[in-house]
Amino acid sequence: MHEIICPHCGKAFKIDEAGYANILKQVRDSDFDKQLHERLELAEKDKQNAVELAKSKVTNELQMSAVTKDAEIQNLKAKLDAIVVAQKLSINEAVSAVAKERDEFKNGLERATLEKQLAEKSLTDKYETQLKDRDEAIERLRDMKARLSTKMVGETLEQHCETEFNRIRATAFPKAYFEKDNNARTGSKGDYIFRDLDERGIEIISIMFEMKNENDETATKKKNEDFLKELDKDRTEKGCEYAVLVSLLEPDSELYNTGIIDVSHRFPKMYIIRPQFFIQIITLLRNAAMNSLKYKTELALMREQNIDITNFENDLDSFKTAFAKNYELASRRFQTAVDEIDKSIDHLQKTKEALLSTDRNLRLANDKAQDVTIKKLTRGNSTMATKFAELDGPSHDDEN
Repeated sequence: MHEIICPHCGKAFKIDEAGYANILKQVRDSDFDKQLHERLELAEKDKQNAVELAKSKVTNELQMSAVTKDAEIQNLKAKLDAIVVAQKLSINEAVSAVAKERDEFKNGLERATLEKQLAEKSLTDKYETQLKDRDEAIERLRDMKARLSTKMVGETLEQHCETEFNRIRATAFPKAYFEKDNNARTGSKGDYIFRDLDERGIEIISIMFEMKNENDETATKKKNEDFLKELDKDRTEKGCEYAVLVSLLEPDSELYNTGIIDVSHRFPKMYIIRPQFFIQIITLLRNAAMNSLKYKTELALMREQNIDITNFENDLDSFKTAFAKNYELASRRFQTAVDEIDKSIDHLQKTKEALLSTDRNLRLANDKAQDVTIKKLTRGNSTMATKFAELDGPSHDDEN
């Protein structure tokens, strides 16, 4: 027998073994059902909390990954934009430098062209003035041909020319050489050689003179043209630039009596003159040589300037070639950098797709967890099925 105290009234009463066992069974079943329900509720809460935690964790990871990915993409884009801007700036600077050099070269070329034109005009004006002066002198001297000094008949033509030259040597030709040609080692010789030098001792002009008088035995019944070939030979052998025949032959010739006769069509740089034009021919040829020397100097200067311009053009072409080569190399490296950035973006895109795939799998796992039921959990488990059946039994009895 077992003694049991009523919790409500506090009275004690006795009960046999069968009744005690029945009461004990009811108490145990009620406690088990309560505990089971509590544990199921706790399990359900733990499951929901775990799912929510997993979802929150995955969401945070996805957000952080997306933020990191976006930051990397923005950083790469910023670097790419900086490279493009730097490339454009370098190209613009190089183009500006080339354009500036081109303008400077163009301006220099225009100045050189203008200076050349001015120099040519100046030389033309000088030569025109000299030609005018020569024509006037010829006209004046033409009137003097009838007034040849009778003293010249009594002296040789060579002595007359030498005297006339020495009279003005000190003032007009202080550095000139005018001497009789005594060198006959080549078999022939002229009469006189004239050479004039500048301040540096450089030869300005040289003239081979041949004098022919009508009274000379060698000139008997001879014409001026008969002596030109030999004069040209003497001029060449003695290294003279000009050749002048001072002649009294053919005294009635209107051609030779008019003044200075240019026979360069027969022999280069050769003239035939009367004695009265001796000093004038030296002066004219020397002045022309001086002007030619200045002109040659200016031409040499222009030639040097043209060489400088050519060198500048070559340097400019070399710069353009080097710049094009560097630009091509930079372009290739720029394209390589762009390709690497594209690869990085593609890799980040694949990472993003992998994370999105993980999110989809987690949603599927969550859906499966939500689909868990008592019936599915007790399928194939007889013990748990019996327990749940016992729990469901009293409620069914009460309903009946």
